Amino acid sequence: MTISSSLNAGVAGLNANANKLATISDNIANSNTYGYKRAQADFYAVVIHGDNATSYSAGGVRSTNMRLIDERGPLIATSNSTDLAVDGRGFMAVTTIASVKGGDEDYPISLVTTGSFRPDEDGVLRTSTGQVLMGWPANPDGEVGTYPRDSMSGLEPVVINNNQYVGNPTSEMSVGINLPATATQVGADGDPEPLTVEYFGNLGTSEALTYTFTPTVPTTGTASSNTWTMSIADSASGGAVVAEYVVTFDDSQDTGGRLASVTTISGNDYDPATGSFVLEVGGGSIDVSVGLIGQPGGMTQLSDTFDPIAVSKDGSTVASLVSVEMDPNGYLRAIYDQGFTRVIYQVPVIDVPNPNGLIAANNQTYLLSNNSGPFYLWDAGDGPTGSVAGYSREESSADVAAELTQLITTQRAYSSNAKVIQTADEMLQETTNIKR
Repeated sequence: MTISSSLNAGVAGLNANANKLATISDNIANSNTYGYKRAQADFYAVVIHGDNATSYSAGGVRSTNMRLIDERGPLIATSNSTDLAVDGRGFMAVTTIASVKGGDEDYPISLVTTGSFRPDEDGVLRTSTGQVLMGWPANPDGEVGTYPRDSMSGLEPVVINNNQYVGNPTSEMSVGINLPATATQVGADGDPEPLTVEYFGNLGTSEALTYTFTPTVPTTGTASSNTWTMSIADSASGGAVVAEYVVTFDDSQDTGGRLASVTTISGNDYDPATGSFVLEVGGGSIDVSVGLIGQPGGMTQLSDTFDPIAVSKDGSTVASLVSVEMDPNGYLRAIYDQGFTRVIYQVPVIDVPNPNGLIAANNQTYLLSNNSGPFYLWDAGDGPTGSVAGYSREESSADVAAELTQLITTQRAYSSNAKVIQTADEMLQETTNIKR
């Protein structure tokens, strides 16, 4: 009977609009929830096939729900360096604090687009709801190794040791000095020119390299030899000479005073392609740059003055951690009080073909599923993924004004379906009254 089908259609309409009202209510309730993804209810008609020529039966309406995980809310700035958000497509991996504290290395992985991460009493970088940030650990030198991109097995909980001291040994040194050209002329006194340069050892100790430049003085003639013997002694090696070179300078009109050749007497060979040699010192090695052959910069021989004009090196004494910051490429950098930084973790950005196929869980986290497709771990900013923004949070993707508009139309539709039920009931009552 068509009246009965109208009644059923009205009930279906009430259910569908009540379902839509639930999604609207959730969206409005979470309009200020960071990282919340808007839920949406879609309606589709149900058609009952019958004798349409003589009668029509109402099939009603059904509803489906989905969470629009691929929609992103706007990013806002914060004052916490480890407030993180993915600026674009992709997700960060997190695990639970319970699995970390429990010592279970088979960490359950879920995905987030934003989070306010702070170190707890054990240095574990986590949110207030217990989501722990996962990343690839860097080597002591700050380099990140090679990890599988189709597996989560290489990811580890990010742990920040605020009370840990670190050494920053010297690994590079540039020796830019001017040697006096008059010292290699006939009649010069031949006195050596000493230069002491501090460097830092592997244990944070202050060590010294003593450079001694001895000129080669011609015995006869009027020309200069333009040649020096450079010996290098290392305090960490008991003051022993660890390398020695013969350095010759050009005296032509176009390139006068520049390096002409560097000949190795002892130690590692000078590399003309880089203008440097590797100096083996106590406990390590230092790449020492003295300049390219025939090029400006580095060591020179001009005039009558010995002048160490550009001597520099990296490294510092023992340093303690001051703060950590995330760069757009997903590298978590530790900042130390000696003024240097070092990469301690890389946070990859995870991409799936169908983000809306992920399973929504509590606390704005999402789980992989067959519908989401296979995942891949990208470097932040590469491929289809976005960069990772520090000092940022992603706001809710729900628009309150739009939701309130939907609320009005849903209320009207619900009332109209109730009116249909009321009308169908009155018509059925009229039918039962025929017998009276």
